[in-house]
Amino acid sequence: MPRGRTDRFRDIEPFGIDRVAAAAGDAPDVLRLENLDTDIPPPPAAVAATRDAVGTDDANSWLPFTGLAPLREVVAGRLEKQTGRAYDPLAEVVITGGANPGMLDALLATVDQGDEVVVSDPTYAGFIGRIRLVGARPVFVPLVVAGGRWRMDPDSLAAAVTPRTRAMLLPSPSMPSGHVFTDDEWAAVAAACERADCWLLYDAAMDQILFDGVSHRHPASLEPLRERTITLGGVSKNHRMIGWRVGWAVGPAEIMSDLAFATIYSTAGASGFGQIGAHAALTTEEDGVAEAVRDWRARRDLILDELAGLPVVAPDGGWSLLIEAAALGMDAPELSERLLEKGRIAATPMSAWGHEVAPRYVRFVYANEPLERLRGIGERVRAAL
Repeated sequence: MPRGRTDRFRDIEPFGIDRVAAAAGDAPDVLRLENLDTDIPPPPAAVAATRDAVGTDDANSWLPFTGLAPLREVVAGRLEKQTGRAYDPLAEVVITGGANPGMLDALLATVDQGDEVVVSDPTYAGFIGRIRLVGARPVFVPLVVAGGRWRMDPDSLAAAVTPRTRAMLLPSPSMPSGHVFTDDEWAAVAAACERADCWLLYDAAMDQILFDGVSHRHPASLEPLRERTITLGGVSKNHRMIGWRVGWAVGPAEIMSDLAFATIYSTAGASGFGQIGAHAALTTEEDGVAEAVRDWRARRDLILDELAGLPVVAPDGGWSLLIEAAALGMDAPELSERLLEKGRIAATPMSAWGHEVAPRYVRFVYANEPLERLRGIGERVRAAL
């Protein structure tokens, strides 16, 4: 009989989302706040372009392995506007089957067995799992709450850097916390990357989902990070096109050739008709992003208002916020169970989403329930408590 599990999966933990979803079942009275979906539809132009492309010869091909040229050109143009750096669409842009496969490809291209990758705590559990899949070790920098918002402490970030640091994997806005990097925080990241001589893998999947006048700063717009940054983006979140599974990785040509190999030999590229739909989303004037952001902000504001007085941290962007179970005298799995049983709220404990900070929290995703269903969430939460 073949031997058991490989060491690669020894420390991989499940998200916890599927367990909560299974417990909630299909009960119509349950608020579905456990998974990062959204009920706001994709751009109509993207839907139409995808439908028109399905079944055509050009959209039913393996080639080009690294993405259709028109889409790569549009992505390169967007990044140039954000960073001030011109990117070669053919040498420095790779289209991937979503931002997550691009993230794994970027890790395969930048780190080796035993290397260290710096992440925040909390962070996306998919970051942690992929870092471990490539044989590297995640090093956690705890986020702190200051003025009711998440912040990254520069001293903690500097202390996380060791001779084995090969990359930092950081999103802004962050998922699950909604933390958005300030200019001072990006400057601290730049200093740490220079000291470690490492790559910055920047997850820009939610870079347009910002609230309260917070502005987006692309780290590659900073001179020290310009040639160290690999940008990972896609249409899943800003453009609400989760099912299309189209993303991109953009960075200096020296590393993108290896990243392209990782993409070719792991997924052989994103679907042709999906890429055509993504191109339409990125080029239409009616992409619906601003309207969607206003809607998500209204949902966030309603939850913050109804949960006033409870240990909730306000997100500056993104689709989710966190409530602290530890401050309520219980652990996160217990709070999650009570929320479902007594409050009819499906919400995921952040047990596998960090090291010391994340396991104290439960996540509420506000992107997939409209305002009329979210009203009364304060009564539901207090009933659970």
